[in-house]
Amino acid sequence: MLMPKKAKYRKQFRGSWAGVATRGAEIAFGEYALKSQEAGWVNSRQIEAARRAMTHYTKRGGRIWIRIFPDKPVSKKPPETRMGSGKAAVDHYVAVVKPGTILFEMGGVDKEVAKEAMRLAAMKLPVEVKFISREER
Repeated sequence: MLMPKKAKYRKQFRGSWAGVATRGAEIAFGEYALKSQEAGWVNSRQIEAARRAMTHYTKRGGRIWIRIFPDKPVSKKPPETRMGSGKAAVDHYVAVVKPGTILFEMGGVDKEVAKEAMRLAAMKLPVEVKFISREER
């Protein structure tokens, strides 16, 4: 599971999802990529599930790059707890995704294999995504 080794602050505010991605919006490493079409939070379990789906389909061929990292802590109160008594403990970590963010990249495989692997990965993600390639852009 992905999570930060160390954080300056233990808890964070929720923040805003406004705007489109300006950083991390271009293919940098591979030939094919999954690009986000909407804003949302992708947690570390979903990133890992998508990675495993791609790796399994390609039979560990080619190369996969994960372009997002879950560095935002999300707190959650235990069930049946009364209101108040402060902010809850950190439950899990999420990556904030804006429209246009590249989530995963893949290289070293042909287009059909990459497209199907990315389709399987997209099913594991809570945001709408699009398959893009370096030559199309």
